[in-house]
Amino acid sequence: MKSIVHRSCGLIFVLLLIGCQPNAPLASPTQLELQAINTARPGVTNLPPDPTQQTVSPLTQENEAVHPEPTSPTGAETVVQIFPDPNAYRWVEVAGRLKAPVGMAFAPDGSGRLFILEQEGTIRIWQNGQLAQKPFLDIRDRVGSRGSEQGLLGIAFHPRYAENGYFYVNYTDQAGDTVIARFQADPPSGDAASPASERVLLQIAQPYANHNGGAVVFGPDGYLYLGLGDGGSAGDPQNYAQSLNTHLGKILRLDVDAGTPYAIPPTNPFAAGGGLAEIWAYGLRNPWRLAFDRKTGDLYIGDVGQNQWEEIDYLPSGAGGDLNFGWKYLEGTHPYEGTIPPGKSLIPPIYEYGHEQGCSVTGGVVYRGTQLAEWDGIYLFGDYCAGWVDGLRRLANGNWAYQRLFSGLGRISSFGEDEQGEVYVIDHGGKMYRLERR
Repeated sequence: MKSIVHRSCGLIFVLLLIGCQPNAPLASPTQLELQAINTARPGVTNLPPDPTQQTVSPLTQENEAVHPEPTSPTGAETVVQIFPDPNAYRWVEVAGRLKAPVGMAFAPDGSGRLFILEQEGTIRIWQNGQLAQKPFLDIRDRVGSRGSEQGLLGIAFHPRYAENGYFYVNYTDQAGDTVIARFQADPPSGDAASPASERVLLQIAQPYANHNGGAVVFGPDGYLYLGLGDGGSAGDPQNYAQSLNTHLGKILRLDVDAGTPYAIPPTNPFAAGGGLAEIWAYGLRNPWRLAFDRKTGDLYIGDVGQNQWEEIDYLPSGAGGDLNFGWKYLEGTHPYEGTIPPGKSLIPPIYEYGHEQGCSVTGGVVYRGTQLAEWDGIYLFGDYCAGWVDGLRRLANGNWAYQRLFSGLGRISSFGEDEQGEVYVIDHGGKMYRLERR
């Protein structure tokens, strides 16, 4: 099938690392055979209408919806079968006046609360359409956010949060190093957690101020997954992403329910040696957001590129560890630096786009809500610089369908979902939107 190529470039990313260059969908690793990437790239079905023709009206007042201007799509029958018509939906502003928000998560306690991260070190509660003025947690005294990619970057709530009140955060400290820490809300139903409850799990030295990653998520296996960038600068000068002797450029996997302060899952690929025991996957440049599909357990990763290519990586549920996503041998599926050793297996992205389309991918979530059943199974992701939201959907034959869906959503720093599976997008400029029917 024909790959689409779009061009645009520009904006300096304030949160993730940028670069600037084309949009080439790729082969599906459906069987996950772990073979070296084939440069012949079959794979993503690009659906009409032309995604670049969809625009949005600017917001004119608080809570006005962001939505595409009406278009006259061709081939509408095909689009309806795979993606809903985006003109029938809108992104409604549900929270504003946030200070550099970079993420959100829900507490699995039935409260309906959403917890929004502000980069300088505060967590705000949004509930029943209202944003609490008092922070749930304020750790600005220990968070270093001088660099544009530093700060309070990730949060995940323990699956048994309603019982133990535990939640986990990823932040950079005053020295610029990554800290993975647990805090506790006592009682869990309360609207404040004590900064004094902090228990540090990991502290990882960062050689530069950028490429900190920041993702913190619990997998369907109950383990805690962490996304770490390659340490920064440009081009991974120390080749950390391919080294098994550093946590940088990796996805780490911890058992926080055993050991002090954690245990190594016995199924981690290097639990018995050969690399750092926490490593689960490697070869990543700056994974900005990981998300498990709550229905299937599949994992999606948005990995920010260097100068030309942004990528979406995918692992089906049950995929083992010791998986190499290729950086810096490859940027997307394109040679970057170094020769791939004979026999080394690399996992290709399911989708890539060039810097004529944007400059910094923001990994998203799979819609599994109840209000918009026609969106079920669609992975929504965006670009910080370009402000669009795109969709990927896995087809019955294992390939992936793609479509540009919405644009004009500001500096997209994160996606999230509530306890019911409804999807939200965070604008780093200070707003949070929810996808709704028009």
